[in-house]
Amino acid sequence: MANFSERIRTLRKERCLKQRELAEICKLSLRGYQQYEYGEGYPEVPGLLRIAEYFDVSLDYLMGRTDKREINR
Repeated sequence: MANFSERIRTLRKERCLKQRELAEICKLSLRGYQQYEYGEGYPEVPGLLRIAEYFDVSLDYLMGRTDKREINR
C-alpha cells in the first residue's frame, strides 16, 4: 500500500495540479506542501480533513491504511 506522500502526489497529478496550486488550496507555502510530498512532514488533523474533502477520499485512504477511496457515510 502507498503511504501519505505517495497518495497526495498521485491525487494531485490525477487532477493535473501543480504543487503550488495544491499548496494554495491547502493554505500552505509551497515548501510546506512539498514537505508532505517528500515525506518530510504531515499536516495536522484540520489539514488532513481539508485535503481528504478536496479529493473526496477517506482519511484511511489518504494515510495509506486502505486502497479503497470511498468514504463510508
